[in-house]
Amino acid sequence: MTAEEAAQRLNILRIEHRDLDSAIAALAEQPLPDQLRIARLKKRKLRLRDEIAALEDQMIPDIIA
Repeated sequence: MTAEEAAQRLNILRIEHRDLDSAIAALAEQPLPDQLRIARLKKRKLRLRDEIAALEDQMIPDIIA
């Protein structure tokens, strides 16, 4: 994966992560929130966060101190 492709993928993942935040908040505000759906969205959000962190680590060059 080139640096440009990684940057594009990172941007897409960040947008999806933000969208999940909004969806979780909207579901939580419902009179009877669907706890199972909220839990699934939170799990997906965590997976996205891990993927974002991995991509960011790949993009940052190793610095030997």
